[in-house]
Amino acid sequence: MKIQINHTTTYSYPEPVTDSVNEIRLTPRTNYRQSCYHHEVEVSPAANLLTYEDFFGNRVHAYSVNKPHTEMVIHTKATVVTLDKAQGTDLPRTSLEEQVKLLNDEKFQNRYIEFILPTRYTEVTPELVEFASQYPFSEAEDMYEWILKLSSTIYEQFTYDPEATSVNTTVKKALKLKRGVCQDYAHLMIAVCRSVGLPSRYVSGYHFVGDLQSSNANFEQASHAWVETHIPGTGWLGFDPTNNVEVNWRYIKLGHGRDYKDIVPVKGVYRGGAGTLTVKVDVRQLDN
Repeated sequence: MKIQINHTTTYSYPEPVTDSVNEIRLTPRTNYRQSCYHHEVEVSPAANLLTYEDFFGNRVHAYSVNKPHTEMVIHTKATVVTLDKAQGTDLPRTSLEEQVKLLNDEKFQNRYIEFILPTRYTEVTPELVEFASQYPFSEAEDMYEWILKLSSTIYEQFTYDPEATSVNTTVKKALKLKRGVCQDYAHLMIAVCRSVGLPSRYVSGYHFVGDLQSSNANFEQASHAWVETHIPGTGWLGFDPTNNVEVNWRYIKLGHGRDYKDIVPVKGVYRGGAGTLTVKVDVRQLDN
């Protein structure tokens, strides 16, 4: 499916600010299930963009604005084609016994160590261990089925509530609240997977739902987060515990990291007083 994304981020300040240094991670990746055919970035006030890839292979645009300004606008536009077939099609599958053997292999653990170790957001606490104990491997056909069960259980036991948490909320707090947003759902699933040694990473991107909203246009919650888990013997597969589905053609990946902090879409520092942030995302399906 061909999908177009327009993403506008606006910072407004009551008094002029200066020395603004920024990083943008809003370029869709190209991988086995999606291809980015066009991407452009415009910033105002105008500035020279430095482009590079970070440690995780995410495309970053960095720039500075030193002169005084009361507004900063970042607009990105992309056209992405996603595959209209189930993820993991034609990828190898193996038995649970073989998966466990691969998972415990030292070479496997060393290769994916960044996505196995806990982070501040995904700390392994006694509460998390108790939550994870609901899902022993022995009760699943294989790790793929185990992950599907984990995703559906998070979806069933948690309440989506945009007012309950913030971008700084950890898994420990989200577990206590049993509510939150896609970031919290993703961090929880990642933490459970890592607690049993499964490499898992946080994914930032877009979720096209325009046709499900009786419209093909502007849907403010199109920005989304989900999880990719590396299943031994198969590879990285995507799961969305917020909606209890596997990643499909509706998902457009921007990038991944250990947790939210690694893949913040727009971040920066500046000299001056506090401002306000407005984000508008428009995701549309185009004619092929």
